[in-house]
Amino acid sequence: MPLKTNMSRWHNLMAASLAGWVLCAHAVDPAPDVVTASPSAKPNIILILADDLGYMDIGANNPKTFYETPKIDALAARGMNFKQGYAACPVCSPTRASIMTGKYPARVGVTAHIGALQPDKWNRPTNLRPAPYQQFLALDEVTLAEALRNAGYTNFFAGKWHLGDGEFYPGAQGFDPQLKVMGKGQFYYPSDAPPVDRENDGKTTDRIADAAVRFIDANKDRPLFAYLPFQAVHIPISARPDLVAKYECKQSAAPPDAWGVERDSKVRLVQNHAGYAAMLEQMDSAIGRVLAALDRNDLADRTVVVFMSDNGGLSTAEGHPTSNLPLRAGKGWLYEGGIREPMIIRAPGITKPGSVCETPVTSTDFYPTLLELAGIPLQPQQHVDGMSLVPLLKGKSLARGPLYWHYPHYSNQGGAPGGVVRDGDWKLIEWYEGTVELYNLAKDPEEANNLAVENPGKVNELRLKLAAWRKQVGAVMPTPNPDVAASPKPVK
Repeated sequence: MPLKTNMSRWHNLMAASLAGWVLCAHAVDPAPDVVTASPSAKPNIILILADDLGYMDIGANNPKTFYETPKIDALAARGMNFKQGYAACPVCSPTRASIMTGKYPARVGVTAHIGALQPDKWNRPTNLRPAPYQQFLALDEVTLAEALRNAGYTNFFAGKWHLGDGEFYPGAQGFDPQLKVMGKGQFYYPSDAPPVDRENDGKTTDRIADAAVRFIDANKDRPLFAYLPFQAVHIPISARPDLVAKYECKQSAAPPDAWGVERDSKVRLVQNHAGYAAMLEQMDSAIGRVLAALDRNDLADRTVVVFMSDNGGLSTAEGHPTSNLPLRAGKGWLYEGGIREPMIIRAPGITKPGSVCETPVTSTDFYPTLLELAGIPLQPQQHVDGMSLVPLLKGKSLARGPLYWHYPHYSNQGGAPGGVVRDGDWKLIEWYEGTVELYNLAKDPEEANNLAVENPGKVNELRLKLAAWRKQVGAVMPTPNPDVAASPKPVK
């Protein structure tokens, strides 16, 4: 495959723990600012990305979860748990692009999951036609992997790429050029990875972890970067039979199915899915093996570990395997259930074990954060949207400023085209079909009370900010659907 060229081309939850533009919940002695580092002093970096994992799925965020995530919970106990960590999009590819580039998805043009219908192929009777989007991550972006490789890191990739095939594969974006593709594409593994065990490891969870452990063992004496984008817990459901049997037994004591409605979609209100629970435990155990490899090689104290999900839990379609309550909706939606994610960072010597941060942050922030932790100069052409979270990791404050989303598409999960600005406690959702919703997340993390009518001034203020941001990033908007009579005039 060609190398990179210059062509065009992430129920009982206390409201106080869910919202508020507040500072991190601890103070530690400031660690020295990171400026430069010799190769021997550079920290290792492990970046773990779950697929479709909901905020309320892990025990560190939800002690009453039906699922069992002891390894992820232990990671939170050894690092900082970001209670208001956001994915840059409610679906996968755009969030992954934000992580790799440090930019909002709208700026790089990847605003839908790669494979979604383009407007010229659109055949649904919706009021709008979705915006066109770029079906690959441009090769002229200097990815996180490239920035680290150029600074002397040895890089590793195994799992779900979903940012383009062919010349746009991960080997052209800073990872091993010898990676081999699996199946229909978007999934890449080291060339020496064993065959997939379809019965016991259908999501390649153990395959990813085993390859990562081999990589860590072989590269323990040099700075390493391992990106582990798991396929779990994305559908179709697939997990080890013994784990499924375990949760089928546990299911008998769980609450029965309960359902609500989100627009035209049925939404799951309880967690009790045995197959989903089994997939999650298998991933949790695999993550534990990777972290154990760091301990075994005496690397834990000089390895930064990041854990996040690419979007919210799947609750409104496609089998409805999980519930995000009290967060509203889920994957494919601009409500909190679709964009607020489990997010943990362990930075030894910087983060206080068991610390909690309530400052809203987003997946675009990983790139500048990891470069600063590695002592690598930031890249202004990339970090136009992301902001380093190192002050927060040190227990200091950070004026992160407003966060923005642009999703000009109809999702497979029932969500509609819209944009979001979160500014302090206020969150405005502007549906591009012509309506707006306004929530105060400090008082209403469930997004149950739309305050738009009684706060016209705040609505206008936030709509102006959102419009200015769209112009700045070059966001492409959906258009009226000529096949639908009397379609509304879309938001400009």
